[in-house]
Amino acid sequence: MAFLKLADIDKSFGENKVISKFNLEVEKGKFIVLLGPSGCGKSTLLRMIAGLEKVDNGKILLENNLLNNLLPSKREIAMVFQSYALYPHMNVFQNISFGLKSEKMPKNQIKDKVFEAAKILQIEELLDRKPKELSGGQRQRVAIGRAITRNPKLFLFDEPLSNLDAALRAEMRVEISKLHKKLKSNIVYVTHDQIEAMTLADRIVIMNNGKIEQFDSPEAIYNNPTNIFVAEFIGNPKMNILKIKTQDIVNKNTFKLLDKEIKFEKSNFDNEFYIGIRPEDISLENNSEIAINIKADLIENLGSEKIIYTHLNGKEMRIKSNKNIKDKNITIYLPKNKLYLFDYNRNRIKT
Repeated sequence: MAFLKLADIDKSFGENKVISKFNLEVEKGKFIVLLGPSGCGKSTLLRMIAGLEKVDNGKILLENNLLNNLLPSKREIAMVFQSYALYPHMNVFQNISFGLKSEKMPKNQIKDKVFEAAKILQIEELLDRKPKELSGGQRQRVAIGRAITRNPKLFLFDEPLSNLDAALRAEMRVEISKLHKKLKSNIVYVTHDQIEAMTLADRIVIMNNGKIEQFDSPEAIYNNPTNIFVAEFIGNPKMNILKIKTQDIVNKNTFKLLDKEIKFEKSNFDNEFYIGIRPEDISLENNSEIAINIKADLIENLGSEKIIYTHLNGKEMRIKSNKNIKDKNITIYLPKNKLYLFDYNRNRIKT
């Protein structure tokens, strides 16, 4: 039995269809990340689980209990927002304990729960401070602490790190990962940041236009994308995609890239298609039968690595390398076993 189940979920705002026939089953104890571009429906989906948005059609079940018509306070769910949503006139202790007081929990139990949450999040020394005296990372810890004290069955995180600077985001990613392992709780986490998704998730839901493009482990999504949308969305810089036109097909299992013939024995090329290769898989060392001479348009120096921008078949390509590059005329090598093939409809071809 799935711990969390979304069955045939539909959601529209006026004539704008945001979520369409959405189906998802989540196992107990898993950290699930909803990942996709802005406007793909991920935050709307989270708000429907929380009860902050009404479901037009379909069912949301938590441990086989239907949530659709339950008030948010009755769903045994805690949500952490992007904006922290702390009360400025209350100190940290009062902010964390606010929900417990509303439930009329005894004072000694409230105190124990707040101190337990503060210890987990390492904010014991901040309990007397007001939100304006805290850093962004500390405020987010307080917001998480408020969620922990409710002892929910499910945590929902709506882009909780987007207001933090890069260094704090990296620190908080580690803290949230540790928190998940410590609490052994279910988390559904919304982000458009692929680094957060890849480092935090047990499984990632790649969303596009209110639908699931792929639901898999981070490793599987990176190494075995189901289509070009997923292939380009995961990876930085994104995967290079080149179109192979019909006139470049030599026979059913061979095509030409510039003047190089590339053969895939098990393929059946009968229409134009696409090849993909990740920037980090392109080599500057002679370790492949596919050698191509290029001219670098731009070399971006990132310290430990370089990003080389060039053009191939009229399309911009990016190459990631840790080699020192002194000449803009470069020979690159494409390992055949690192090439991804996608059909005319942009879906993955198995090789």
